[in-house]
Amino acid sequence: MVKYLIKVFQKVDKYFLIDYNNCMMTQINKNTKKEHRNKDEECCGIQGIPDPNFLKAVSDSTRLRILAHLVEAKEPEIVSEIAKSFPVDVSVVSRHLAILRKEGILLAEKQGKEVYYSVRYEFLSSIFRGFARAIESCCPPKEKKG
Repeated sequence: MVKYLIKVFQKVDKYFLIDYNNCMMTQINKNTKKEHRNKDEECCGIQGIPDPNFLKAVSDSTRLRILAHLVEAKEPEIVSEIAKSFPVDVSVVSRHLAILRKEGILLAEKQGKEVYYSVRYEFLSSIFRGFARAIESCCPPKEKKG
Protein backbone atom coordinates (compact mmCIF):
# COMPACT_ATOMS: atom_id res chain seq x y z
CA MET A 1 0.00 0.00 0.00
CA VAL A 2 1.28 3.46 -0.91
CA LYS A 3 1.48 5.71 2.12
CA TYR A 4 2.75 8.82 0.40
CA LEU A 5 0.85 11.69 -1.13
CA ILE A 6 1.88 15.08 -2.30
CA LYS A 7 -0.78 17.37 -3.68
CA VAL A 8 -0.35 20.79 -5.24
CA PHE A 9 -3.09 23.39 -5.28
CA GLN A 10 -3.29 27.04 -6.22
CA LYS A 11 -4.82 29.84 -4.20
CA VAL A 12 -4.74 33.18 -5.95
CA ASP A 13 -1.17 33.36 -7.36
CA LYS A 14 0.40 31.19 -4.68
CA TYR A 15 1.00 27.47 -4.96
CA PHE A 16 0.97 25.19 -1.96
CA LEU A 17 2.45 21.75 -1.58
CA ILE A 18 0.63 19.47 0.83
CA ASP A 19 2.56 16.48 2.10
CA TYR A 20 -0.14 14.36 3.71
CA ASN A 21 2.37 11.74 4.81
CA ASN A 22 4.10 14.23 7.10
CA CYS A 23 1.11 16.52 7.74
CA MET A 24 2.87 19.55 6.29
CA MET A 25 1.92 22.36 3.92
CA THR A 26 4.50 24.65 2.32
CA GLN A 27 4.29 27.41 -0.24
CA ILE A 28 6.14 26.66 -3.48
CA ASN A 29 6.94 28.45 -6.73
CA LYS A 30 5.54 27.64 -10.19
CA ASN A 31 8.60 25.62 -11.25
CA THR A 32 8.39 23.36 -8.21
CA LYS A 33 4.69 22.88 -8.92
CA LYS A 34 5.47 21.21 -12.25
CA GLU A 35 7.78 18.69 -10.57
CA HIS A 36 5.08 17.55 -8.15
CA ARG A 37 2.06 17.66 -10.46
CA ASN A 38 2.11 13.92 -11.23
CA LYS A 39 2.86 12.71 -7.72
CA ASP A 40 -0.77 12.56 -6.56
CA GLU A 41 -1.08 9.03 -5.26
CA GLU A 42 -3.60 7.50 -2.95
CA CYS A 43 -2.64 7.52 0.68
CA CYS A 44 -4.08 5.55 3.55
CA GLY A 45 -7.61 7.01 3.34
CA ILE A 46 -6.65 10.38 1.91
CA GLN A 47 -9.59 10.26 -0.48
CA GLY A 48 -11.64 11.52 2.48
CA ILE A 49 -10.07 14.97 2.29
CA PRO A 50 -12.74 17.42 1.05
CA ASP A 51 -12.26 19.45 -2.09
CA PRO A 52 -10.62 22.85 -1.43
CA ASN A 53 -13.74 24.57 -2.83
CA PHE A 54 -15.86 22.80 -0.21
CA LEU A 55 -13.50 23.94 2.53
CA LYS A 56 -13.55 27.47 1.12
CA ALA A 57 -17.36 27.43 1.16
CA VAL A 58 -17.53 26.51 4.84
CA SER A 59 -14.68 28.82 5.87
CA ASP A 60 -16.58 32.06 5.26
CA SER A 61 -18.14 33.44 8.46
CA THR A 62 -21.33 34.68 6.75
CA ARG A 63 -21.89 31.30 5.09
CA LEU A 64 -21.34 29.56 8.42
CA ARG A 65 -23.91 31.84 10.05
CA ILE A 66 -26.36 31.14 7.21
CA LEU A 67 -25.76 27.42 7.67
CA ALA A 68 -26.29 27.73 11.44
CA HIS A 69 -29.49 29.71 10.82
CA LEU A 70 -30.86 26.97 8.56
CA VAL A 71 -29.95 24.31 11.11
CA GLU A 72 -31.80 26.23 13.84
CA ALA A 73 -34.80 26.89 11.57
CA LYS A 74 -35.32 23.12 11.15
CA GLU A 75 -37.50 23.81 8.10
CA PRO A 76 -36.49 24.90 4.59
CA GLU A 77 -36.56 28.68 4.12
CA ILE A 78 -36.64 31.09 1.20
CA VAL A 79 -33.92 33.70 0.58
CA SER A 80 -35.96 36.65 1.86
CA GLU A 81 -36.67 34.87 5.17
CA ILE A 82 -33.02 33.94 5.61
CA ALA A 83 -31.89 37.49 4.74
CA LYS A 84 -34.04 38.98 7.54
CA SER A 85 -31.61 37.45 10.04
CA PHE A 86 -28.53 39.11 8.53
CA PRO A 87 -27.41 42.74 8.17
CA VAL A 88 -26.68 42.33 4.46
CA ASP A 89 -28.66 42.70 1.26
CA VAL A 90 -30.79 39.82 -0.06
CA SER A 91 -28.50 39.59 -3.11
CA VAL A 92 -25.50 38.93 -0.85
CA VAL A 93 -27.36 36.17 0.99
CA SER A 94 -28.45 34.75 -2.35
CA ARG A 95 -24.82 34.60 -3.56
CA HIS A 96 -23.75 32.82 -0.37
CA LEU A 97 -26.62 30.35 -0.71
CA ALA A 98 -25.57 29.64 -4.31
CA ILE A 99 -22.02 28.82 -3.19
CA LEU A 100 -23.28 26.50 -0.44
CA ARG A 101 -25.66 24.82 -2.89
CA LYS A 102 -22.95 24.41 -5.53
CA GLU A 103 -20.72 22.59 -3.02
CA GLY A 104 -23.58 20.27 -2.06
CA ILE A 105 -24.04 21.67 1.44
CA LEU A 106 -27.56 22.95 0.80
CA LEU A 107 -30.49 21.55 -1.10
CA ALA A 108 -32.52 24.04 -3.16
CA GLU A 109 -36.09 23.04 -3.99
CA LYS A 110 -38.24 25.22 -6.19
CA GLN A 111 -41.89 25.47 -5.16
CA GLY A 112 -43.79 27.80 -7.45
CA LYS A 113 -41.83 31.06 -7.67
CA GLU A 114 -39.86 30.47 -4.48
CA VAL A 115 -36.72 28.42 -3.86
CA TYR A 116 -36.53 26.75 -0.45
CA TYR A 117 -33.10 26.02 1.02
CA SER A 118 -32.33 23.26 3.50
CA VAL A 119 -29.21 21.63 4.92
CA ARG A 120 -28.02 18.30 3.49
CA TYR A 121 -27.18 16.77 6.87
CA GLU A 122 -26.20 13.31 5.63
CA PHE A 123 -23.85 14.77 3.03
CA LEU A 124 -22.18 17.07 5.56
CA SER A 125 -21.74 14.37 8.17
CA SER A 126 -20.27 11.96 5.60
CA ILE A 127 -17.80 14.63 4.43
CA PHE A 128 -16.64 15.42 7.94
CA ARG A 129 -16.48 11.75 8.97
CA GLY A 130 -14.36 11.03 5.88
CA PHE A 131 -12.16 14.02 6.67
CA ALA A 132 -11.65 12.80 10.24
CA ARG A 133 -10.80 9.27 9.03
CA ALA A 134 -8.30 10.64 6.51
CA ILE A 135 -6.58 12.73 9.14
CA GLU A 136 -6.47 9.84 11.61
CA SER A 137 -5.10 7.38 9.05
CA CYS A 138 -2.43 9.65 7.56
CA CYS A 139 -1.57 11.72 10.58
CA PRO A 140 -1.99 9.48 13.63
CA PRO A 141 -1.70 11.21 17.00
CA LYS A 142 1.77 11.01 18.47
CA GLU A 143 2.06 9.15 21.72
CA LYS A 144 3.02 11.20 24.73
CA LYS A 145 6.24 10.23 26.41
CA GLY A 146 6.05 9.85 30.09
